[in-house]
Amino acid sequence: MTQECYQAASAAFDQANAEDPNKEMADGKEYPKELLYAQRMSEMQQRYAPEASEAVKLAVRAQHIQRWKIPRSDYPVDRQGYLQWRTGLYQFHAETAGNIMQEAGCDNAMIERVKSIVSKKGLKVNPETQLMEDVADLVFIEHYLVGFALQHPEYDEAKWIQIIRKTWQKMSPRAHEFALACKIKLPEALVPLILKAVQ
Repeated sequence: MTQECYQAASAAFDQANAEDPNKEMADGKEYPKELLYAQRMSEMQQRYAPEASEAVKLAVRAQHIQRWKIPRSDYPVDRQGYLQWRTGLYQFHAETAGNIMQEAGCDNAMIERVKSIVSKKGLKVNPETQLMEDVADLVFIEHYLVGFALQHPEYDEAKWIQIIRKTWQKMSPRAHEFALACKIKLPEALVPLILKAVQ
């Protein structure tokens, strides 16, 4: 895969995510929500696995590509609806990333590899998919866990321990080590809960 393809695809992913009508503040600056998420994913990947392949780097950048186009509200509010939404998202992100890469002149083998990672195929068995999952979980813990907690004041401690454990189970031993070695900023208020959940 040429460097041109990698750079063109990365820039096109960012351009697509910059269209997000939802905004989020970070360090006193407003960002399109999914563009900020993509930047956080790449930043975490650099910290966690700087040796990652270009396929992983592209997948990391495209993991939530144009997520706002498939709103959760389009699906039933029950557990079944949530699972359908997640499956629909994986497919949508993979197809969107693939189409953008095709326009950027990437070869088919690389496109298929990135699509496979983005759609989370072979989690736990495909090291590239697992690497992206690790990065996503580390980003969730560092940047989004507190916000998620604020949205759910009704959750008790047992429910939180369950949520943290679910995230933890998706991660590799290497990611566990990385998180517990304070290589990520753990949300201070939730540290006792996180430690309790992963003991």
